Amino acid sequence: MKIRDARALPLSGMPADGWTSRFGAEENIHTLIEIISDDGVTGVGSVYSSGAQVVPALELLKPLLIGGSAVDPAATSERLHQQTFWQGRGGSVTHTISGIDIALWDLFGKVCRQPISRLLGGRHRDRIRPYGSLLMREPSEMKDRLHEAMGRGFRAFKIGWGPFGRHDARTDRAIVAAARDAIGPDADLMVDAGGSDAFWQHGFKWALGTARMLADYGVGWFEEPLRPDDLEGYVQLTAQSPVPIAAGEVLCRRQEFRTWIERRAVDYLQPDVTRVGGMSEQHRIAQVADDHAITVIPHGWNTAVGLAADLQLAAAAGSARFVEYLTPAPYIDDLLEEPLAINPDGTLAIPEAPGLGLRWDLDGIARHSHGRTLTPSTL
Repeated sequence: MKIRDARALPLSGMPADGWTSRFGAEENIHTLIEIISDDGVTGVGSVYSSGAQVVPALELLKPLLIGGSAVDPAATSERLHQQTFWQGRGGSVTHTISGIDIALWDLFGKVCRQPISRLLGGRHRDRIRPYGSLLMREPSEMKDRLHEAMGRGFRAFKIGWGPFGRHDARTDRAIVAAARDAIGPDADLMVDAGGSDAFWQHGFKWALGTARMLADYGVGWFEEPLRPDDLEGYVQLTAQSPVPIAAGEVLCRRQEFRTWIERRAVDYLQPDVTRVGGMSEQHRIAQVADDHAITVIPHGWNTAVGLAADLQLAAAAGSARFVEYLTPAPYIDDLLEEPLAINPDGTLAIPEAPGLGLRWDLDGIARHSHGRTLTPSTL
């Protein structure tokens, strides 16, 4: 079975209330990719990147992709990585390969009539705990947003960006205190400083002092407290922080993660399947991290397709604790034919249907992609 075509479907509209991408009025920061085989079987993937980057990158990759195997996802994706050393190795090319790889695994799963997790080597679990991922607000509004998320079934939460680290220590403490008060002592609470924001102003000493404050509120991890390239700062911080440290969402390719793993620069590693190189790459990263007693918790500021990929990866991982679940999110809610239901114990069932295991709302995709929709699949 060969690859006949590959299509990009840029999504437009606000990905989450109150967040702007800074790259245009339509706020296009996610793009779906569809792979179509010569037998008419299709697969869908997602890229955390705009159509302005994905569309030309896909055109660059098509001569290497069209006519290649549609049922050898890891081999096909690795060939794309190997053949684009001079124009890839990160950035839009690697991001686009990520979406291609997810789509190939989805297609392969449909052909085999198996969920991707089983094809990756086997399912270690059939459910996983999602954490509701929300942007920070001022303390009073933060409580309201968390109460709304609890009403949707979440029992674990991550609050991030917003005013945190951007005003003063008193504001930071007030936000975290309000969040802990809102969700109670038993729910999981994580904090994301957003150190990959432009011109992040803080370094090691601020991060260590803030980590000590977060320990007072039983925070499960402190995410991106430093700039993404401050490897030495992360090594020191992870060794000294009273709360676990998490990072890695902006890294690409397993080669970038290797040093972070070997240096034990974080307690929790956070590759994003829609940027890192796809499911093939992230599964390999997770296996090496697990050998070093570092748990991968995927970054998922994402679409329903990206969330589905994270669920399959969590099932196939030897060690897994959470998946990130952006909420509320039209790119998740509107793209699903049936909404995902959180169980009373705060877990999500990991789909067992073939491929990514979820069914897409074609009308929802059309609403967010200027009328484009997915090609009907023969499986």
